[in-house]
Amino acid sequence: MPNTKPRTTLSGRAPEGNFPGAPASVDERTGMNRDYWVLPEEERAKGFVRPFRDSYVHETCGTETKMAAPLAGTYARDPKYYGKTFCVGCRAHFPVGEFVWSGTDEKVGS
Repeated sequence: MPNTKPRTTLSGRAPEGNFPGAPASVDERTGMNRDYWVLPEEERAKGFVRPFRDSYVHETCGTETKMAAPLAGTYARDPKYYGKTFCVGCRAHFPVGEFVWSGTDEKVGS
């Protein structure tokens, strides 16, 4: 089933191609995608249904990851927007259920 949620790229550039879950390929140096989908600014401006938080902890390795404001705003507006998120310690993407918001016991994506 295609993604029907409004979206734009974090960079504001056109998608590079058809990559599962992302608008760009993975950067081999970092393990991150070269770009990410986010809700458009006008959608985020409608208000948040969850608190705005810009960092989370991977429960498996204990590493805290900080994210850019448009990504954090996308989570705050639509907590179920993403199925996976990135861990800077492991340098890979994992299901959001493996992460908690920094300083809380609350699962990311809930």
